[in-house]
Amino acid sequence: MIALTKTLVQIVAEPQQLDSINLHESKRADFLQEVIEGLEDGILILSKAGKVIHANASAHRLCCQFNQGNFNQNFVPPAIWNLCKSLLNSRYLFSDKLLILSDEIVLDKSNIFRIRVRLLDLEGFEVPCLLVTIENQYESVKNVALTEVKKFDLTPREAEIWFLYRSNYSYKEIANKLYITINTVKKHMKNIHTKRQASLVLEE
Repeated sequence: MIALTKTLVQIVAEPQQLDSINLHESKRADFLQEVIEGLEDGILILSKAGKVIHANASAHRLCCQFNQGNFNQNFVPPAIWNLCKSLLNSRYLFSDKLLILSDEIVLDKSNIFRIRVRLLDLEGFEVPCLLVTIENQYESVKNVALTEVKKFDLTPREAEIWFLYRSNYSYKEIANKLYITINTVKKHMKNIHTKRQASLVLEE
């Protein structure tokens, strides 16, 4: 994992050096670059001074969202940079351990993001970097819910209700959002829980 991360940092931090990498290394570099850019999670690599060394497409989009449409290469959203500063200030207390700090950015019920930051202090690099990952928890829950919809064999309406329920909507909020009564929500939830229980029994 360290070797992979080291290669990753080399690629994104020093793209001008790709020409000097041999053919095998070049193919691996292109592959890793494609992987990073294709990730749903945002990936930011920052200097200890807060300068953006690299931001993948998702990170760029999410940072624009955090900053209400504005994101330039040298500006990190305050919520993210504050977490980075906390890590830098705390790392001397835990120098013998891999320290990862995390926090949430909540824009609304459908936009909740888990931010994680760790220090990349890799052999061969003079200056440590900060690796920031930004996970859209709403999308993560959605992906889990979609898997469960198939696993529990839910109807389209049950699927709608289950997704909202898994996204921490109350029965009342689900009813309002889907223009149905709370009793209808309860009825569907009862059916869903019956199907879940049947699925669990089959797994045992």
